[in-house]
Formats: sequence, structure tokens, C-alpha cells
Amino acid sequence: MIEYSQQGDVAVLNWDDGKVNSLSHATLDLLNQHLDRALTDARAVVIAGRPGLLSAGFNLKEVAPETEALGPGSLEMPPLVHKGATFLLRLFSHPQPVVAACTGHAIAAGAMMLLASDTRIGTQGEFKISLNETAIDMIMPAFGIELVKSRMSPVYQSLCVIQAHMFDPQTAMTAGFFDQLVEADQVLTTAIEQAAALAALPGNTYAYNKMMLRQSHADIIQASLN
Repeated sequence: MIEYSQQGDVAVLNWDDGKVNSLSHATLDLLNQHLDRALTDARAVVIAGRPGLLSAGFNLKEVAPETEALGPGSLEMPPLVHKGATFLLRLFSHPQPVVAACTGHAIAAGAMMLLASDTRIGTQGEFKISLNETAIDMIMPAFGIELVKSRMSPVYQSLCVIQAHMFDPQTAMTAGFFDQLVEADQVLTTAIEQAAALAALPGNTYAYNKMMLRQSHADIIQASLN
């Protein structure tokens, strides 16, 4: 499902479940294990999606029964969503450089992974990047709101969060989901190159300055998870 490899100082997490790379309990466990390993063995991380997509978000087959078990009107997060939010906060706060290699679609929590990563490499094509919570009648959780506030241009925040707009890659880059668009066959190579360059920066200073910029957002996300 997620293969860990290493190129020099860069840990590469190749994610391909053969379907839509949904965030399930098993997937999140693997992602956390690989981040733990990267802290020991590497100096930067690349998370790469399968051809045509990074992730379509949470595994709804796992979320649905958890939501039903909580009962109507519950304000409590389903366990999978809570686990995913905790992972996104970890990704957002990870002390090492994190580069996302997105070869296509990124929807809901998949798009949030782009916002939580430091550098985001995408590609042109008939792809959609979206936080579609409004469209599926779901309240945007605090972790999603704070990631949007931290990384997206204010001009596009209402279009994204309130109106569930489906961005094409070029507009998604303008809005703040991507930092660079390259040919599809160059996404992973470019991401690894970017990560290697970032790995050469002083690690402790990189981590400190990252959290100087992100701490207020991280604190709000953490408070929503307690």
C-alpha cells in the first residue's frame, strides 16, 4: 500500500493502494510508521501518490459505521476522522522538510495533505483539487479550516471552503495548493530533488522556523482534538 524507500537523505513514501489512495486506519498507521522511520534514517520526506491521484480522502466505508455508532447530532469526530486529523497535524508540524508529489487529483483530506506539506509538486491535466465538504453536506472541521488559513491565498478561501470549488491544477497553484507544476513523468523526480535541497538546510533551524510560522494554527487544531 505504501512503500518506503530512501534516496540519499530523502525518505520516499510511494502510496498506491490500486484504487483511490483512501485514508483508512491501516493507511494512517503506515504513514505514521514511515514518518517515525524517516526521523531516524532521513533528513527530508517525499509523499508520492499513484499515477493520476494523490488521495481521494477518508475511506468512507470505514467512516460511515463509525458515524452511525456516534448517533444523530453527535459533535464528536468519528475515530477515523480524529486519527486523520491527528496525522495531518503531525504532517503540518513534522520537523523535517515534507514534499508532496501529486500526480493528479487530490480531494478532501487528500487536498489537506497538500496544505499540510511544505512544498507541493503537481502536474497539469484534467485533474481536480478540492475541499468538497460543503458539497457532501459535511461541516468543515477545525483542522481543515486552519490548514486553509495557513496555506491558501485569502482570495480563494471562501471559494474553497464555503463553495467547495473544484480547482484545476493551474488555479490550484494560484490558490495555494501547489508550489510548482511539472510534466507528469517529472513529478516524483522534481519532488525528490526539492526534498534533497531542503535536506541540506540546517535541520534544527528549519524545524524551529516552521513552527514559528505555524504554531498558532497547530495550537487551534490540537485544541479541537482534545
